[in-house]
Amino acid sequence: MAIKKIFKVSFYNQGNVYEVYASKVYQSDLHGFITIEELKFHERTSVVVDPGEEKLKTEFDQVKRFFVPMHSIIRIDEVEKQGIAKISEAGEKIAHFPSNIYNPTSDKDTSS
Repeated sequence: MAIKKIFKVSFYNQGNVYEVYASKVYQSDLHGFITIEELKFHERTSVVVDPGEEKLKTEFDQVKRFFVPMHSIIRIDEVEKQGIAKISEAGEKIAHFPSNIYNPTSDKDTSS
């Protein structure tokens, strides 16, 4: 029986840090993106429900695969056991590439 790999992927999304578990993570054919497929969520075995994981389940319901820009990835780990997916606020200790490099409304030099 083949051992299924599990990856823990942390990435920025709209000012938050998403931490998800997936079976497939690879460089996308779309330049500058990472593809994440086959998300893993804990099966409900108790009455206690984690609201963070439920929010992620709802957000990614019906999603076959999704693409994350490389500059939004914080880290990708191959892990032995699946943990609980969560969304947390981005702290000051995590540095990331500036996101305004693609801002079409940035100030342009108007001096001529």
